[in-house]
Amino acid sequence: MHSIAPHVLLAKKYQHIKNMSKKYQVLSPDGFAISHMHPYYTSLKKAKEALAQWVQSYAHQGYYSQTCYNGYKREISLAELPDYCEIIAL
Repeated sequence: MHSIAPHVLLAKKYQHIKNMSKKYQVLSPDGFAISHMHPYYTSLKKAKEALAQWVQSYAHQGYYSQTCYNGYKREISLAELPDYCEIIAL
């Protein structure tokens, strides 16, 4: 029977805790969280799902309107919108 070294077991335990505490935030092209109800998500998968739902919330409009620093408004197509957003680990 093979025994696992105590430091390996400890590392696995802390890796599990580290993974549990990881949070993700989805930022719009304007740099704001896409949801005030859910300022962060507990997995990357959930963050990506939230981003997809958020993009679809603009389907009736057909685009996302971004106000740039100089007051210029840019219309971002829904197909390109996820590329302008950012998912960050907290």
